[in-house]
Amino acid sequence: MQQDIIVIGGGIVGLATALKIKEQRPELKVLVLEKETEVAKHQTGNNSGVIHSGLYYKPGSLKATNCIRGYNMLIDFCEKEEIPFEITGKVVVATNEEQRPLLNNLYVRGQQNGLEGLRKISAQEVKEYEPYVTSVEGMWVPQTGIVDYKVVSEKYAEKLRSYGAELNFGEKVIGITKGHSLSIVKTERNTYETKLVINCGGLYSDKVAQMSQENPINVRIIPFRGEYYKIRPEKHYLVKNLIYPVPDPNFPFLGVHFTRMMRGGIEAGPNAVLAFRREGYKKMDINAKELYETLTWPGFQKVAMKYWETGLGEMYRSFSKAAFTKALQELIPDIQESDLIEGGAGVRAQACDREGGLLDDFSIIEDTKVINILNAPSPAATSSLSIGQTVSEMALKRF
Repeated sequence: MQQDIIVIGGGIVGLATALKIKEQRPELKVLVLEKETEVAKHQTGNNSGVIHSGLYYKPGSLKATNCIRGYNMLIDFCEKEEIPFEITGKVVVATNEEQRPLLNNLYVRGQQNGLEGLRKISAQEVKEYEPYVTSVEGMWVPQTGIVDYKVVSEKYAEKLRSYGAELNFGEKVIGITKGHSLSIVKTERNTYETKLVINCGGLYSDKVAQMSQENPINVRIIPFRGEYYKIRPEKHYLVKNLIYPVPDPNFPFLGVHFTRMMRGGIEAGPNAVLAFRREGYKKMDINAKELYETLTWPGFQKVAMKYWETGLGEMYRSFSKAAFTKALQELIPDIQESDLIEGGAGVRAQACDREGGLLDDFSIIEDTKVINILNAPSPAATSSLSIGQTVSEMALKRF
């Protein structure tokens, strides 16, 4: 059961990382361990399927550099592997005068990140793209697209197997012991030896990281559930492609928006509410131990104190369809409560440090035996091949 590299996590980042390693060093023995029975079961399989352009992220950050490189790598991969995708473009709109400066800041950031064809547009021009949107000003982002990331992940897995990598499902990791030359990875079913562990555990990445560290790590994953509604088919005409608000610059979420889906239909959302368990996709999904760990984390307590008003608003929208509709009506006044059918939900693994910082950038921490990807929320799916390349380069220095 000896391996060169074990990747923990069969989401899109774990699969892309293993794939990039095997592409460069096919002779290495690579094993992916996934606790579920299939790939992309959590963050990857429950997101809105947007191919992000790299608009929002601080220039020079890991998010900005990996999103823009990953965007091009993803498009090339989809074309080569004949995976359906569409470059739709999107509008980002300011719905009141106070948002104009924020929209302008976003435009400047997009230019700094090298987005081509980005342009500010008038309220009337917004209507040429999205006739039912009301705004004071907007921005056209031509690069944005849509894809089904579950399909992308399944293709990564297929290619991995063709390169001789192993994917073992139903293998929840319960312990990691670092040795002098080999580490031992223990699952509920087996024990493995490996030269290097790469932790892509998503919602449990902090727990997996802690298994191999003597001292407590400084971050904890706080799960935020994003709930969606679907728009009734007879009202699909209200949305042509993708419509986004100007995001709150203090909060690492993009606000409720409209997204045309690759697999059909239109989604409206998500909100962002604290999930009461890490894989809590329904309002009443509760894990008392995990909720206690969240509520007693000093960093979360500081976040809650700072953003309690925003948090209460998000929670209210979660339980009130009328309030959710009102938020959507800021973008499209014609949308009615009766037009919305309850959709699914995703849970975002948001790392929060002890000081109360919601990590805005990807976070990758390494030592000689383990590489931990501790924060990889959106745009990680768009960026997956680039993150995989980044992590594979870190890994292959050891071989």
